[in-house]
Amino acid sequence: MTKLTIEMVSDLVCPWCWLGLRRIRNAIDLVDDVDVELIFRPFELDPTIPQGGVNYRDYMASKFGPETEDNRWASMREALVQYGEEEGIPFNFGELRHRPNSFDAHRLVRWAQGQGKGIEAKEALFSSYFEHARDIGDHEVLADVGESIGLDREIIAGLLDSDADAQATRDEENLFREMGIGGVPTYIAMRRIAVQGAESAEKLAKFLSASAKQMPQQRSYG
Repeated sequence: MTKLTIEMVSDLVCPWCWLGLRRIRNAIDLVDDVDVELIFRPFELDPTIPQGGVNYRDYMASKFGPETEDNRWASMREALVQYGEEEGIPFNFGELRHRPNSFDAHRLVRWAQGQGKGIEAKEALFSSYFEHARDIGDHEVLADVGESIGLDREIIAGLLDSDADAQATRDEENLFREMGIGGVPTYIAMRRIAVQGAESAEKLAKFLSASAKQMPQQRSYG
């Protein structure tokens, strides 16, 4: 069986990225002849958000204009809710009041991934934010998420209160920006082939199969 490493570059406050996670997971199930290792890479849609976050509605209004029935964000939100239902994702945009800084959430994913719990961390963080409207920039909330997926709460809390892996996470994020990535989700195979956007599972499965066929040798990136 061909082994293929896919790096998924995404943000925890990006609703399309939750869709993208579900769809790439479904795509992996569709390619029986490829052994896919899914690795998560950090990306902040807006790294200028202060550490304490900002008011969600004010922030979205600054990006998309005042909320009306026919503005771009309202249309996008309606589409996301429909797509979410198809993937079993309960988007709850009406409850969102806070737009957090996602950097520390990316650090948590990094630690969880080191324990083989990357997917669990991503799903738990997306659910905490988009389903339960929790502030995933808050260290107590992040410690709760870590504990919920089987990580040691005290260790996670201590790491969050330090600058552990902050530079490594920032360097990783900058690397992918330097590679030209400006939107997420983006999936990268072999650091050579990439596809961007929350494509359907069927399209992503074709991407996985095509990437596996182009592999010059077995490679992986950690």
